[in-house]
Amino acid sequence: MKSTFRVAAAAVLVAASSGLAFAQAAPQLRDTRTGKVWTPEITDEEASAPSSYADKAFDPRTQAVVPGGTTVQHPRATLMGTVPMTAGPNVPVLTLDVPSLQVLPGRYWLSILYLTNNSASTVDAVVGCHFTNHGQTVQNTQVIVPPAGPGERLGVPVRGPRFDVFVDQVTCAVTAPT
Repeated sequence: MKSTFRVAAAAVLVAASSGLAFAQAAPQLRDTRTGKVWTPEITDEEASAPSSYADKAFDPRTQAVVPGGTTVQHPRATLMGTVPMTAGPNVPVLTLDVPSLQVLPGRYWLSILYLTNNSASTVDAVVGCHFTNHGQTVQNTQVIVPPAGPGERLGVPVRGPRFDVFVDQVTCAVTAPT
């Protein structure tokens, strides 16, 4: 009886320690433009890839994705640094760099936005992003960016559609403040 209990306790300990090792090995993503390593919060989703979907990226008509309205996200922002406050008649209050686009295998598409506040006041920004495959929209996203302080440059991760939905471009634009 005692040896059965010890074997069961050892099995639970091994399972718990392997779960801890898996949790510590969270997927990381290196932004190809800046080299920054991102470790986004990943929600566990059951995701299974279709048996033959490799060619859908080259023929978007075979991908039947209907955007289900606009997804609203409230991501955490990372302070990337500060810049001189230069807003004026020829410089916008906010600037948005061209977003990167990468896939987290088995998870979802991820875009990193870099938003710069060029003004001397705190700005609450809203950004609209459109994930497309060969011009066909697969997801619309509205990103509520955390407040950007004077002269702050923020990195903001934006979650796109599932990994098995093909995306070849993401376009984003500041929708507020205008």
